Amino acid sequence: MNIHEYQAKDILKGYGVRIQEGIVVDTPAQAVEAARELNQQTGTKWFVIKAQIHAGGRGKGGGVKLAKTYDEVKEKSKAILGMQLITHQTGPEGKKVNKVLISEDVYYPGNNEPKEFYLSILLDRGRSCNVIMASTEGGMDIEEVAANSPEKIIKEWIDPRVGLQSFQARKIAFALGLEGDAHKEMVKFIGALYRAYVDTDSSMFEINPVLKTSDNKILAVDAKVNLDDNAMFRHKDFTSLRDLAEEDPLEVEASANDLNYVKLDGNVGCMVNGAGLAMATMDIIKLSGGEPANFLDVGGGANAKTVEAGFRIILKDPNVKAILINIFGGIVRCDRVANGVVEAYKNIGEIKVPIVVRLQGTNAEEGAKIIDESGLKVYSAVLLKDAAERIKDVLKEQAK
Repeated sequence: MNIHEYQAKDILKGYGVRIQEGIVVDTPAQAVEAARELNQQTGTKWFVIKAQIHAGGRGKGGGVKLAKTYDEVKEKSKAILGMQLITHQTGPEGKKVNKVLISEDVYYPGNNEPKEFYLSILLDRGRSCNVIMASTEGGMDIEEVAANSPEKIIKEWIDPRVGLQSFQARKIAFALGLEGDAHKEMVKFIGALYRAYVDTDSSMFEINPVLKTSDNKILAVDAKVNLDDNAMFRHKDFTSLRDLAEEDPLEVEASANDLNYVKLDGNVGCMVNGAGLAMATMDIIKLSGGEPANFLDVGGGANAKTVEAGFRIILKDPNVKAILINIFGGIVRCDRVANGVVEAYKNIGEIKVPIVVRLQGTNAEEGAKIIDESGLKVYSAVLLKDAAERIKDVLKEQAK
């Protein structure tokens, strides 16, 4: 689950990670009040207005602005709030900005030049352990750094049996070229950040940039945190951090129906029971000349209710030209799934796109018979090869 920058910073602050202080607001008037409050708390005279959306690249899209007066805070907050912010991560449709974070200016003059770094923690599945990634190229897209200057990316793998060791944090700080107070501060920062990552059961922390201020403080200017959905039962207080307005409406609807759904850009909707089978189904769709329009796993206990919910979600995608249902009858019998498909089809009413149902496993032949004798625009298949041929045929018909 992705969360906003201001929410991520609240979590980090609770673990002793120094952050760029800020106050989230949703009106220009509140923005001015927040700026005055920050001035009293931190002494800052300049302010940074930051759009709060679940996407990176906000500054390049006009979603981050510096304000030097309270009038500018009001003016620039008004310009950002309500805008459709387009970045390289939002797609051409962009995302509407409903909140802004009024932050202190931390790039103040001093004895040293401020310096930006990149720091992230995530799971390295290949090595079955967490890895800390760091770079002196802070403030830039890490993908660009990896592509153009891979030698500037520092990686430190953490043994899960012992956790982060002090020498590893010092090693990273040295590799970033830090010394003296800045080195000590970075070691503390890394240690606190790693504790926060582990304790919150997160799947990713990305701090870009981490700033060394002109007086050698180390702090998080930005924070991107992804919380592991599978661990939410241990962190029930985190559920309130979810912002449904930032998520795809179809994915939200699927979640409400206990379905695993991810929208894609293709023309063939697919409904399966099992993640592995879903991947195979998407491969079959591509081999048939189509492109998968979604990933949709209805789970092992597929029934008429879940099938109907899946149908309704898939059919809301205007790009869908055909639907492939691929069910393996292990936990659930194929004839029950077939009855569920027929019942769901009748409940929804007229479905204008053709549907191919591939059933394999317990009572697969009985299920295919139910589909074939339903009188509906539904085609049965038993083998994956048959399903692929059916999809190829219906796509050709749609093209005509």
